[in-house]
Amino acid sequence: MTTQKTNDFNEIVKGRRSIKNYDPAVKISKQEMEEILTLATTAPSSVNMQPWRLLVIESPEAKAKLAPLARFNQNQVETSAAVIAVFGDINNFEKFEEIYGKAVEEGHMPLEVKEGIHKSFAGYFETISRAEMEDVVLVDGGLVSMQIMLAARAYGYDTNPIGGYEKDKIAEAFGLDKERYVPVMLISIGKAADTGHTSVRLPIDRVAQWK
Repeated sequence: MTTQKTNDFNEIVKGRRSIKNYDPAVKISKQEMEEILTLATTAPSSVNMQPWRLLVIESPEAKAKLAPLARFNQNQVETSAAVIAVFGDINNFEKFEEIYGKAVEEGHMPLEVKEGIHKSFAGYFETISRAEMEDVVLVDGGLVSMQIMLAARAYGYDTNPIGGYEKDKIAEAFGLDKERYVPVMLISIGKAADTGHTSVRLPIDRVAQWK
């Protein structure tokens, strides 16, 4: 990696802040939001099933519906350009043919490899418990969530991950099947109205070991 690219990446990562107050006058166009989410969804996932499902809550009506479900995060809901609700799809293996069929079509893998992968994992996805699948989609949902925040930063926007909301109510509130879609987190996004707070991080020798 070149020095300039290293510096750019450091700025994106180290410059990220969890923002509580946004400039409510700043909106994000659908095209730009799609670009941010497209970049973010290059994240890795288990068996490449990409179980994340993203709900962009940006209209006044949708925000009003979200507000009572995220009552401890009102500033973010009210002032952000949008709040992205990240869900994990329990039935994600239904997308196997769409994903792997396209991979074959585009020449990324031969048909026999795709068929081998399906044979290897079809039984696993049929027998895996709900609790185990929830663990999978929460991990994968975490990966895409972090990439959303970094992609937003690269586009000049700020974010805040939100875990404090009514997870048992949010899917149904927006017309989703709560048995199928597992809430991962909310991510507010917009242009910061202040600089946020720099936070302390434990030194590497406190969190990492070499053996």
